Amino acid sequence: MSVAAEALKPSEMKPKFIIEAALLVSAEPLSLSELKQLGDTPLSNRELETLLAELVQDWQGRGVELTRVASGWRFQARPEMQSYLDRLNPQKPPRYSRAVLETLAIIAYHQPVTRGDIEEIRGVAVSSNILKTLESRNWIEVVGTRDTPGRPELFATTQRLLDDLNLRALQELPSLQEIGALLEQDAAR
Repeated sequence: MSVAAEALKPSEMKPKFIIEAALLVSAEPLSLSELKQLGDTPLSNRELETLLAELVQDWQGRGVELTRVASGWRFQARPEMQSYLDRLNPQKPPRYSRAVLETLAIIAYHQPVTRGDIEEIRGVAVSSNILKTLESRNWIEVVGTRDTPGRPELFATTQRLLDDLNLRALQELPSLQEIGALLEQDAAR
């Protein structure tokens, strides 16, 4: 029997291997609390951070990387692999209208906001379909209501949006000034 085909014995089930396997097969990022509970005995924060740092190092220089996003840790393809991976699924990712992207940006930078707030900033009415599109992607959610007449819903972004953008926190979004500079550069071309 080859070494690769040998089964691991229970005594060889190191926490690092268990965490690595869980992260590789999980469809969603795993939180620190989920990862701590995987082994026979719960890990301390320090032990878990050490193991995650080791795994990050172990996977350096490979086609996938272990990365931290807003909702936890996950393995993902390195960005430089994307052109090769696109060959597996030649369908183009969905394209979003300018109105959808503007609405998402307003929610991300001004949250929590009401539909009226969005309309005031954009200067035009917000179609229900725009909000439904963002909700169907699980990029925004209703987080409450404003204590004003009519009790309008308050919208905010979700952890899923941060995960999809490979961000840990909203503070990692570029500032509005940086975006303005990029738009000016793009318009000058």
